[in-house]
Amino acid sequence: METKFNDLQINNYKPLREIVFEYLRNSILKGELQPGERLMELQLAQKLGVSRTPIREAIRKLELEGFVEMIPRKGAYVADLSVKDILDILEVRMFLEGLSAYLAAQRMTDEEINKLKDILKKFEDDFETMSKEDMIELDIKFHDMIMEGSRNNKLLQIIQGLHEQFQRFRVIYFSEYKEHEDIKKYHRAIVESISNRDPKRAQQYAQTHIQMIEESILKWKKKNKSKED
Repeated sequence: METKFNDLQINNYKPLREIVFEYLRNSILKGELQPGERLMELQLAQKLGVSRTPIREAIRKLELEGFVEMIPRKGAYVADLSVKDILDILEVRMFLEGLSAYLAAQRMTDEEINKLKDILKKFEDDFETMSKEDMIELDIKFHDMIMEGSRNNKLLQIIQGLHEQFQRFRVIYFSEYKEHEDIKKYHRAIVESISNRDPKRAQQYAQTHIQMIEESILKWKKKNKSKED
């Protein structure tokens, strides 16, 4: 993990423990700190150029927010997302994104739809050469634009409250599950439905897209379980 901590200190008047907390949380969300990875206070303090106290305080806060698990006599570890956790997240996403697509098909402007098409084209054209980080960034832009196009502030508030859970899932999905070709197919179908101002079909494809991801996870779970047996 390469530290960018000195950059974070520039013009930042937050308490040191908050700066360290945000740095570590972002490292977890980006997948730079992997599920199951041990958080060594001394090692982190040396990398970030701080004492162990703000590291310890940040780890405690991360534990309270579910990002870190404390294991007796072993220490602090980045909390894993179980398959059950991921499927729970997907159940929520299925309905929220289905509703977003339904409303976006009615409310997005033509200019916004053209921007959505541009994101889709970039995803399709650069798919083979894109890094995992670029895939995740484009996926976030794609879904965020549809959600914003819903013009429903309450829906956006709910989605933003779950943003970090969605982000952790995306890192795991793009790292572990290889059926990315289907993502392009469903993204294309969603864009076409929104462009055609067909809210029911947009909702259907948005929800089927999430169901496809759920099925691939269950398949992955079954495959890995058979290996363990």
